[in-house]
Amino acid sequence: MGRLEGKVAVIMGASGKGSMGQATARRFVEEGATVVVAARRPEPLEALAAEIGATAIPCDIASDEQIAALAKATVDKFGRVDVAVNFAGINVQSPIAQIDAAKLKDAIDIQFTGAILFIKHMAAAMPESGGSIIMTSSLTATLHPQGMTAYAATKAGVDHAVIIAANEYGKQNIRVNAITPGFIPTEMTNGIIAAAPVVPKAFLRETRLARLGTVDDIANAALWLASDEAFVTGINLQISGGAQLGKFPSAEDFGR
Repeated sequence: MGRLEGKVAVIMGASGKGSMGQATARRFVEEGATVVVAARRPEPLEALAAEIGATAIPCDIASDEQIAALAKATVDKFGRVDVAVNFAGINVQSPIAQIDAAKLKDAIDIQFTGAILFIKHMAAAMPESGGSIIMTSSLTATLHPQGMTAYAATKAGVDHAVIIAANEYGKQNIRVNAITPGFIPTEMTNGIIAAAPVVPKAFLRETRLARLGTVDDIANAALWLASDEAFVTGINLQISGGAQLGKFPSAEDFGR
């Protein structure tokens, strides 16, 4: 029997090719879960669902109404939500001196407001027996890089919200946790790597183990947090090979 046999899981942010969301969706299906994949882009989402035997429901996490509709559609079709994982994010980079309100609003809508509303609606769709909610954090929220205020601060805000949510939902047996990936090649980071091939090497120098992480490392961590094996709530699980023990590479490191 799979470790998620009989569970209904919603995975937000699963449209990116080779993404953490897609890897996690595949792993959850392999482990017996009934999976709903969600994201803003319907075409790649539907292709993934057809490939792995999941259900695709387009959803913009910046919309309260669409998150609520995602939860309702899942309950209408499958009766409940047992596991909810949020991988949605936006790559916003700018030093404070050059940042504008539009960039701040994009980061806040997707990575802060949307993330907290995701917790709200998914928790409300969980059965009396409880469930597991998993958010995705970032090394930028731990190591304070320059030029990433909007991205990092919204991630850090949700890290704190995870602790509060764990307190609020604990009596309902709903576990709320976060995962912090290290630097992982994905659709979001491939553009950075193409423009600056030294970036992975700079991150590897700050990683205590001998390699960078992969999307499968994140899927494995999400699987454990989603399963009944994880008697934890309110934690931020660092899946970075020890990169959180070093420093975030600087512009000088990238230029070396």
